[in-house]
Amino acid sequence: MGVVLALGAAVAYGLSDFVGGLASRRTTPWPVAFLAALGGLVGATVVALVRGGDPAGADLAWGAAAGLGSGAGSVFLYRGLATGRMGVVAPVSAVGAAVLPVVVGLATGERPSTLTLVGIVAALPGIWLVARMPEADPAAQPEHTGFVDGVLAGLGFGLLFVALGQVPEDAGFWPLALAQGASLVAICLIAAVLRESWVPTAVSELSGAVAGLIATAAVLMFLLATQSGLLTVAAVLTSLYPAFTILLAAVVLREHIYRGQGAGLVLCGAAVALVAAG
Repeated sequence: MGVVLALGAAVAYGLSDFVGGLASRRTTPWPVAFLAALGGLVGATVVALVRGGDPAGADLAWGAAAGLGSGAGSVFLYRGLATGRMGVVAPVSAVGAAVLPVVVGLATGERPSTLTLVGIVAALPGIWLVARMPEADPAAQPEHTGFVDGVLAGLGFGLLFVALGQVPEDAGFWPLALAQGASLVAICLIAAVLRESWVPTAVSELSGAVAGLIATAAVLMFLLATQSGLLTVAAVLTSLYPAFTILLAAVVLREHIYRGQGAGLVLCGAAVALVAAG
């Protein structure tokens, strides 16, 4: 069940990024990120009101930490994509989001089976290849590659996964709602520091709220996956989300899947099979 939930989270994250990416093409990414966080807060609050729970102070603290990681990860990813090379920022952030929870999980005593570990090892280059976009003319790209932003984004998303992985089942979903609220605050604060406007001004930006609601489903499934399985497995499988974004772009927008991305999709599929078998 943990594997199924983590894959569901990957699909939802991939769909959320696809919807948010389409909205960002028509405007700047900051208002879209703000509305996505706002939509996520509304969705998570509704879930928490319905399901309740009895979170301790530590559970709420982990939820807040997860939100800070989510907000910081989003803004550094957007900044890197806006000022650096997409072919550097996207794969570095995606792999970073997977590696940090794996390191933490292994350090805290998780011991996946041999097949699962092989699947995890196969997933990391698969994520890199799927997320990496070829650069037709590297000389035309900005000198700033965005590597640092990719690392920071990966650390932010990794913190999101690690922190949510510490929330027990009896805590309910209020830590998730708090995470979405903290993410909203983090996006506004970082935007203010970077002197970027996060205030929505166009109707097309409302798609960000839809992306946020879908992302809420993703975070919810990831949380349930960590409660029914290993953090190392849930984080790696959820980090396969770029594969689903690429597939959606190919089906809906008729975007070309490059050879490297195709190889990455094969590796991701093999990783899922190995983890499931393990």
